[in-house]
Amino acid sequence: MTYTLLILAVLLSYIFVVITKPKKKEAFKLILAFSGAFLLALTLFELLPEVYHYSNPKRLGLFIMIGILLQIFLEFFSKGAEHGHMHTTIHEGKFPWVLFISLSLHALLEGIPIQQHHDLLFAILVHKIPIAVILSIFLVGSKIRPLFGIIFMLLFALMTPLGTYLSENLDFLNPYHTELTALVIGVFLHISTVILFESSEGHSFNLTKLLVIVLGVIAAYFL
Repeated sequence: MTYTLLILAVLLSYIFVVITKPKKKEAFKLILAFSGAFLLALTLFELLPEVYHYSNPKRLGLFIMIGILLQIFLEFFSKGAEHGHMHTTIHEGKFPWVLFISLSLHALLEGIPIQQHHDLLFAILVHKIPIAVILSIFLVGSKIRPLFGIIFMLLFALMTPLGTYLSENLDFLNPYHTELTALVIGVFLHISTVILFESSEGHSFNLTKLLVIVLGVIAAYFL
């Protein structure tokens, strides 16, 4: 069920964009703000307390910083697609390998903690849907071949379930679960804070965005 939900979140988002061809992204940005608050709050409420309970705090802080730096490095290639910004250019007829690899590595890491933190599945789903919609709008509106767009979204949909599968079935990863979770915490902290602190275009959604953020925190608290 976990794998199915993660895959459907991306594929249904792509199908929605192909069918409806939405032009305005404002509503999706509000959903993105909710997802950023939800993801950040769940990280603070569940992931951080657990990893600091089971290991050396300074060592874990190092892995969290590595996760933050890793995500900054990935965004050098993805141009911020992980938090809803598409500033990259796709050349006509070419598969966007750089964008795909950077987004896929991010998605793969997202799946690692789900094995032991099932509530995190909801945060990733809420985060992934608006990202998938905005990414789909970009791909559909670009000069990329439609087949490449389908392949891109299909493979991207498989990355987070693959991360979960690997963390469940590769025994040699088990001794490093806490460190890997700390790494993912760093990724989540960077992504969620960027989403929350970036201003809305034209500053026209500030109050609504604030209310959505508060709602995301409350939802995570009572999950």
